Amino acid sequence: MADVDLWYAGISEVADRLARRELSPVELTRAMLDRIAALDPKLHAYATVTTEVALEQAKAAEAEIARGERRGPLHGVPIAVKDLCYTCGIPTAAGMPIHAGFLPEHDATVVTRLREAGAVLLGKLQLTEGAMADHHPDVTPPVNPWNASHWAGASSSGSGVATAAGLCFASLGSDTGGSIRFPSAMNGVTGIKPTWGRVSRHGIFPLGPTLDHVGPMARSAEDAAIVLGAIAGADASDPTALAAPVPDYLALAPEVRGVRIGVDDASFARVAPEVEGAVRGAVRELERLGGRAFAVRLPPSEALARGFVAYCAPEAALAHAETFPSRAAEYGPNMRAFLDVGRMITGMQRAEVDFASRQFSGALAALFERVDLIAVPVVSAIGMTLDRIAALAGDADSFAEFLRFTAPFDFSGSPTITMPCGFEPDGVPIGFQLVGPHLAEDRLIAAGRAFQAATDWHRRHPSV
Repeated sequence: MADVDLWYAGISEVADRLARRELSPVELTRAMLDRIAALDPKLHAYATVTTEVALEQAKAAEAEIARGERRGPLHGVPIAVKDLCYTCGIPTAAGMPIHAGFLPEHDATVVTRLREAGAVLLGKLQLTEGAMADHHPDVTPPVNPWNASHWAGASSSGSGVATAAGLCFASLGSDTGGSIRFPSAMNGVTGIKPTWGRVSRHGIFPLGPTLDHVGPMARSAEDAAIVLGAIAGADASDPTALAAPVPDYLALAPEVRGVRIGVDDASFARVAPEVEGAVRGAVRELERLGGRAFAVRLPPSEALARGFVAYCAPEAALAHAETFPSRAAEYGPNMRAFLDVGRMITGMQRAEVDFASRQFSGALAALFERVDLIAVPVVSAIGMTLDRIAALAGDADSFAEFLRFTAPFDFSGSPTITMPCGFEPDGVPIGFQLVGPHLAEDRLIAAGRAFQAATDWHRRHPSV
């Protein structure tokens, strides 16, 4: 592996070099910190760079590896986490200037588990205000490294940008209505939204706790699997974390042969031809590898896309009760409006969405009796410029249309993997997602690794 390719190397490759002591964790970490210093002033992916912490952890990893005490594939590998993951003594603002001085007294469970795996924390990654749709006016949004005039995704914007630009080897994101999948698709990286509860939410600043998912973003399905294996599992600090055993995701062969893949032709209505072509091309590649495509009809989900605000906003209002409305003036206008709505939604309005969610989830579970995975787009349109995204905020119909391939699978708690499968004319990646039944992350990862072994979309990188 030439050093020029180091930024974009896979975690397993880096881990092997570290284990053989051909590469020093300290040297690697210094190189990554230098790259961040050189590139992030124009990309704005990081909210906080934890230079001293990273070097201290790298030195500890180097000493342990030298003693033969290797912890696993993340030992000595520099990563970063979304800045809503609590980090003891390190600012955790959740994209909100109102919390700029907040220093948690403990780590989030996912941060603890990454540290126990020997990963090196490069810093905290920027996000939209409170993990909702827009960045606070006082925060410089991360810049899409493929095309600066285009959206970088929300809410895990910094995670998508940093991972795509080689400013970390993997990152953590969170997803309430699409916040792992949007930035993964827009930045050409691979993101896993696990089954709800597969990864602990302890120490994660909430947007909507019953919808919030935490998961990895990386440059390949294999790398994402390595991170997911480290952070998943039961947690006594989070009673909603699932007790199901966490398999060794990489022990399963990259395989899609015989896997039944559902495709709903009707779902491509109102989808840009470029997106439809890229997603159908990905399905054809999965078929070439031995997968079997089946025509299906997805359960109706319009009520969930339209009802996302009515359902999520009251939970967000509860999460912000200590500072909103008492300090409403310190919030950005869109987040302020969202929380205002959350305080006005009636029980009947929210119950209506909850009932639609249960209907959708039940019908989806029944569909998974007939197929193993479902292939759908992430974003239906192309040309998602910053101006176009800004216009969505004030248009309820456009916002609902935007969420139609993402929010329903947050309501159902279904695991998904998002991968690049093409490019727009403007040079911005196009992504698609595979959706599975609960706790089918192993199936998604095996299919994702097979797809990426046969394609090179994930190996293409922005010119930064």
